[in-house]
Amino acid sequence: MGKKLLFILDNIESYICRTLLAIFVCLLFLQILSRQFFSYSFSWNEELSVYLFVWFVFFGASYAAKLAAHNRVTFQYKMMPSYMRPILEFISDLVWIAFNCYFIYLCVDFIFNKMLPFNKSQTLGIHMKYFYMVLPIAFTLMTFRIIQVNYYKLILGIDVRDPDSKELDEIKELELDLDQPESKANNNKAK
Repeated sequence: MGKKLLFILDNIESYICRTLLAIFVCLLFLQILSRQFFSYSFSWNEELSVYLFVWFVFFGASYAAKLAAHNRVTFQYKMMPSYMRPILEFISDLVWIAFNCYFIYLCVDFIFNKMLPFNKSQTLGIHMKYFYMVLPIAFTLMTFRIIQVNYYKLILGIDVRDPDSKELDEIKELELDLDQPESKANNNKAK
């Protein structure tokens, strides 16, 4: 039971994103069907779909942090010694964590102290703080994932990279391996 719970918690963003995606796609499909076949539109449907999509995006950003798949500017590492890359990535992650912590503080302060009590969604009538809660939750998860990735990379020595970049590196290596026999054959023919 303990390992299964840890597995679920380690992949919580993935499960949340899948669920949110399924729900808002179904809601939008229902809206399309009701408009096309019954000439009727649910007033709450589109608004709820937008809020679910926003939650999907923020939890997706946290999931991308877990996979180390956020876009980074990395061309400058080619001009530096190779030992500098992990140091500079760690410093940039510290800046990212500091930004996230400050943003979490601002969000919590806004939601619980500055948001007016009558701020409600137009068609759903739900207080907006429930929709804004995604910000501190997602940024807290993202901060945790950044720390987790750095722990894996720097302490455990596990290569945590975006699965797409790993696949791209494997394709490049395969192409190099395929090119090398041809160049050796061409060199032998030239001799």
